[in-house]
Amino acid sequence: MNDSLDDTIHWSEPHCSKDALTDNYGWFLQFLLAVLAFTCLIGKRFCEPKYARRPWLIWFYDTSKQGLGALIIHAANVWLSPYQTGNPCTWYIVNFLLDSTLGLLIIWAGIRLAQYYSRVYDIPLINFGEYGKPPMCSAWLCQGVLYAALATFAKSMLALVLQLPIMQAILSKLRLSPVSDPRLELAVVMLIIPFFVNILIFWVTDNFLMYHPRGVSTKLKTKVRYQSIKKDKTCSDEEEHSADERLLGANV
Repeated sequence: MNDSLDDTIHWSEPHCSKDALTDNYGWFLQFLLAVLAFTCLIGKRFCEPKYARRPWLIWFYDTSKQGLGALIIHAANVWLSPYQTGNPCTWYIVNFLLDSTLGLLIIWAGIRLAQYYSRVYDIPLINFGEYGKPPMCSAWLCQGVLYAALATFAKSMLALVLQLPIMQAILSKLRLSPVSDPRLELAVVMLIIPFFVNILIFWVTDNFLMYHPRGVSTKLKTKVRYQSIKKDKTCSDEEEHSADERLLGANV
């Protein structure tokens, strides 16, 4: 029984050194991940329907808030992981996965609460995704500070959970990756896994942060569809009218 447990949970000495997350190779992986994540957000904008596609300024306002929050959480994970007992790579990926699930849930609840208060107390500056007409930098700054506070709060709560004795006892000896090469293990936990998770998380979070006016999307869709039908009908009427003229000309 113990042998099978040891095969499932790989107990071993840490592969990652204490400074593995912040050496030149670690910084390179972090920079590459940031570029790939930003590219995904650009791709998402072009995947949006044309009637709902945000102008570049609004898109920048939305995504920069997400970038700020991600930077805060990532910096906390990189800073905290080497100080934990055990493998820093294990601590980093555990922190990352918790941030991508429970942390995202906390941030989502905070955004919804801010939007509720913005409607009830008429505070448009904290209505995420709405910046006024024309877009105001003050609204962007206010929402950015609020989102950074939400990210900090979520990270703090999860960090406290990981300080529980039972969590420390388990994670201090657990090695999630069976890979023996330190650089490959670092690439798995700092680039490969985060890349695929971030594609989903960044996409979902961007939908949280962008403005969704009630009823507008449906009206726009209906309008676009109506204009298309109207255009087709006009073309059909013109073709029918031309056919009638040709018939009358032939009779004359």
